[in-house]
Amino acid sequence: MNEELIARVGSHLRSWVTGHPMAPATPGTQNAGTTTVVLEDPAHLPTLLASDTVGPHTLLLAPDTPTHRDDASGATVVGYDGSLTGAEGDASVDDTLFLQIQDYGVSPYMSLLGTTLVRVAGATDFELFLADADAARADGTFASFAVSPAVQLADLAALGANVPGDGPGTRLHVADDGAVSVSPQGLRLGTAGDSAATLHERWLSLNAASEVPGAVPLGAAVPEELRAPAVRTRPWLARYLATLDLLRDLQTRGITEPRVSGFGHRLVAGLDQAVEPLDDNPGAPLLCWTADQAYARPAGDTRTFQLGRRAAEITELLLVLGSAEAAAEHVDRASVERVLAFFAGKGAPLPVLEATA
Repeated sequence: MNEELIARVGSHLRSWVTGHPMAPATPGTQNAGTTTVVLEDPAHLPTLLASDTVGPHTLLLAPDTPTHRDDASGATVVGYDGSLTGAEGDASVDDTLFLQIQDYGVSPYMSLLGTTLVRVAGATDFELFLADADAARADGTFASFAVSPAVQLADLAALGANVPGDGPGTRLHVADDGAVSVSPQGLRLGTAGDSAATLHERWLSLNAASEVPGAVPLGAAVPEELRAPAVRTRPWLARYLATLDLLRDLQTRGITEPRVSGFGHRLVAGLDQAVEPLDDNPGAPLLCWTADQAYARPAGDTRTFQLGRRAAEITELLLVLGSAEAAAEHVDRASVERVLAFFAGKGAPLPVLEATA
């Protein structure tokens, strides 16, 4: 298998694990098939290839299957060894790409030997995830395994992340018995061979039945009566999960244990007393700092901007207080405008300020 295909498989697996689309749909590709499909049993492969759930943009991963391109659908089929669907184990593609899989509860006690997929495999795992998130929110203590660059949490929408592109157009899992969902722990959407429209309608119906987005990906493992209120009462979970991504990226640059605004710390004295801080907004940038440097990341972006201390303080004032006018009560208005202009110039205007800036 060539390097280009290996890299493509890695990108597809990340999308399949998290639920994040690989790229926005472009004209002419909306009906090109589900982006990534993982099968537990290759016996279902012919049925899938004959359905409209796959197309020229689809990559299917099936165990013990030769890698090839399907002439009829245009889909790419890639074989893998091991299991991609359990709460523990490992999988490999072409003895080149390796993935370790473990459940959330054991992760603090396991050695990370390489790229590791961490799944919430049940109610206990979900409660442990919430406990770690609450600890980070209260005092800035992040679970060490969760911020390791080797780790990727699965099924982010179910954990409170904002993942608008998740669904059967992005990912599918086909179980041994042919049951289809978006993930191994997900609510059933249908059966191998069902049309894309049928799967999509079922996805919409199941999500509409819950008061909180993300009902499907963990619905077979975590009771909705536990998940929904836990996520609803923690509107900051999307920012917590985005912060984990940022901290992992910073670790790859040798930047460890920065403090994160809104998670047990504030850069500006007194801001921790704000009654209704506006940086709980999932659309607000993340801000963190060390003794030497500060960093900001726009929501939904992979770019990280370095900021000087003064600019970081003004950024925090803007994020917490929510308007240029309020921030200008603490610093001069010209400095506030420079910070606003900086983010706007980077194509990342501060969303909570659009009405006042």
